[in-house]
Amino acid sequence: MSELFVGLMSGTSLDGVDGVLADISGTRLAVLAYGSAPLSQALTEELLALNSPGPNELHRAALAANALVRVYAHLVANLLDQAGIKHTEVNAIGAHGQTVRHQPQAFDGTGYTLQLNNPALLAELTGIEVVADFRSRDVAAGGQGAPLVPAFHQSVFGRLGETVATLNIGGISNLTVLGPKMTDDVLGFDCGPGNALMDAWCRQHLGQAFDADGTWAAAGRVHVDLLAALLEEPYFDQPAPKSTGRDLFNPIWLARKLERFTSVAPVDVQATLTELTASACAVCVKRYGFESKNLIVCGGGAFNTHLMNRLQAHLPSLQVDSSQAHGLHPLQVEAAAFAWLARKTVRRETSSLEAVTGAQGARVLGGIYPA
Repeated sequence: MSELFVGLMSGTSLDGVDGVLADISGTRLAVLAYGSAPLSQALTEELLALNSPGPNELHRAALAANALVRVYAHLVANLLDQAGIKHTEVNAIGAHGQTVRHQPQAFDGTGYTLQLNNPALLAELTGIEVVADFRSRDVAAGGQGAPLVPAFHQSVFGRLGETVATLNIGGISNLTVLGPKMTDDVLGFDCGPGNALMDAWCRQHLGQAFDADGTWAAAGRVHVDLLAALLEEPYFDQPAPKSTGRDLFNPIWLARKLERFTSVAPVDVQATLTELTASACAVCVKRYGFESKNLIVCGGGAFNTHLMNRLQAHLPSLQVDSSQAHGLHPLQVEAAAFAWLARKTVRRETSSLEAVTGAQGARVLGGIYPA
């Protein structure tokens, strides 16, 4: 009997929403339909703005969440049409929401994480049970609440007897190292910026959402002193488990770092930001995933040829390739993960990993909103 779940993901890169309809009834997840939906410029700008303090935040955040959920609902309808599936046949939707603040363990020892979402509205619009708010329980248990996908990576990319390194490059980059025992020997954490700084700089200077194929960065030269200044950020030296987001790696952070480098050409800044992502990720792989023969890359960064080339240059002993070569399209991985996580929640199964988040133990993640 089929177990059908929808997974929805709108990541820190803010390049749209990815969605999958997956059958998770067998030993392997099977993607039945995949789609993506763009965010309007107005919604993108509002979500970016809500990453920082501003006026009337509660009102604006509530309306932005409603607007985001309407995009979600439209994408769900498209997935069902594509697969010829009725909404009554779907067990649940896993909807992560849009992270706008991530401050685990901060301020009062517990901290918080905030994903804009309105799962009640999504259940109302789709007629399907919704699972949301995946991070909060782990944070309440003393964890980072991120990354959430290493357990899923183990289920789809793990290989008995081999160490496997998986790198997701969205707005933020995160590394998963899967041990050879296929049990709970899994490590995962955020390396630092992924596409977030590159995309912001590209929007500022080219008016484009991202540096397609890394062409602009490839035309520039890495500014060694600027790169060294960027890598002075204390986060890079923190041990795992750790997590980060736009709270730290944002245009304000970059502007502050650039104050001493006003003469650096914009194209060279882009080249340096790309090198920052590549080098920060490579350092993490060398430290934690050195036994792996492959680095499996997913997320939007997998389509940045220049970035992929730089990763390969930093990691000559590994084969750096896209998750497509390992059975799952790079833009489907995180959405599929939230379909998988939703199934775990519905079945009341734990899906967090203590070694990944630093929580007091594995927890059942997410809240359920019945249809």
